[in-house]
Amino acid sequence: MTVPSPLRLLPSGAPVASYRPVNEVVGLSADIATLPVAEVAQRLGQPVSRVHQLVRDGHLLSFRREGDVVIPSDFFGDDGAVIKGLAGTITVLRDGGYEDPDILRWLFAEDDSLPGTPVESLRAGRHREVKRRAQAMAF
Repeated sequence: MTVPSPLRLLPSGAPVASYRPVNEVVGLSADIATLPVAEVAQRLGQPVSRVHQLVRDGHLLSFRREGDVVIPSDFFGDDGAVIKGLAGTITVLRDGGYEDPDILRWLFAEDDSLPGTPVESLRAGRHREVKRRAQAMAF
């Protein structure tokens, strides 16, 4: 009996990220506020399947906390929309070989070259600076 591979491949042979929420992320503070996927869907006015698609496409990151799939609430602005620059930052880091747990840790880690954490800078509208840091790390 053959076990199917969890990775799908593009015609070029490159792997396609599949939707697999990251399990408990080691090194990520338990103080980070999160929202269950169903609540994210409600806030975005989208079905839950669309939220899973956003994670699959790299617009959001999810992980498991106490058995539930959650998304950090800091990924959303005051208007409820996904913060500008998050998807691009995730894409740059994934393209540079970073795994989702590493990206999550980096987004919430203090950075001396930014005021605060990268996610705080994204929320403050400094997405270009964050993306520059991500590009420097990834390549």
